[in-house]
Amino acid sequence: MKRNLIIRTITGTAFVAVMVFCILWHPLSYAILFAIISALTTWEFCTIVNRRLNCQTNRVVTTVASVYLFAAILAFNANICGSEIFIPYLLTLVYLLISELYLKENNTLLNWAFTMMSQLYIALPFALLNTLSFVSAGTTYGMPGAIYTPVYTLSLFIFLWVGDSAAYCFGSWLGRHRLFPRISPKKSWEGCIGAFVTAVAVSQLVAVYQPIIPTDDPLTNHLVWAGLAATVTIFGTWGDLVESQLKRKLGIKDSGNILPGHGGMLDRFDSSLIAIPMAVLYIYTINEFMMK
Repeated sequence: MKRNLIIRTITGTAFVAVMVFCILWHPLSYAILFAIISALTTWEFCTIVNRRLNCQTNRVVTTVASVYLFAAILAFNANICGSEIFIPYLLTLVYLLISELYLKENNTLLNWAFTMMSQLYIALPFALLNTLSFVSAGTTYGMPGAIYTPVYTLSLFIFLWVGDSAAYCFGSWLGRHRLFPRISPKKSWEGCIGAFVTAVAVSQLVAVYQPIIPTDDPLTNHLVWAGLAATVTIFGTWGDLVESQLKRKLGIKDSGNILPGHGGMLDRFDSSLIAIPMAVLYIYTINEFMMK
């Protein structure tokens, strides 16, 4: 038990350090990091459904499609390319549907379902990080420009990380009432409340140094950051439960073993797969109603 805890701590610390460094250092390091994460997570998802459900999803093409979607949305949000950048991705999805007609397999429906699920459940959330990481910045030489702003992306993961740690601590210490015993017997209401309060508290420190809305009222930014932390924590919990349900239905404990002590990539990013789209929706909604 002690050895496993040490391995888990070392792996987790190293992984967090790499993510923080890549996100902050340069947009290229950020792009490479999440392109790799998207690829590994998609490959892992296709691998486990192929093995456990006797599917034949095309892991190579599906993984390439995930990476391309990430790159396409990055290029679009960074104002490098127009909407035509999405045409190859759409053609790839069509190929993945039509190609099943020429395979002599009996699991066509499962192949279609899990191929498209990989894009909706994994590829799209990671790709949507680019809508948080790049903001419009007027025009340069007559062309629209964009600025890389890592604070929202990094903050999102910080809220998830501190929330996860707080949930473990508060759950171990005070956990009495099970949150969802049918899916995750160890998760408690006390742990979730602790995660919520801790993430919101951390968001107030971020609000001091990084305004999310251009206003002279600091209270507004504190409330907006608190709302973002709350959104990320609540939907991150649901994301965790979604992946727990997936593993339970597949009859597995971990999605993989690429991260010693932490399991697979899905295990590491389960919370973010639901939290990212909702964070994007939250920020876009705030901008729509508060920037007018």
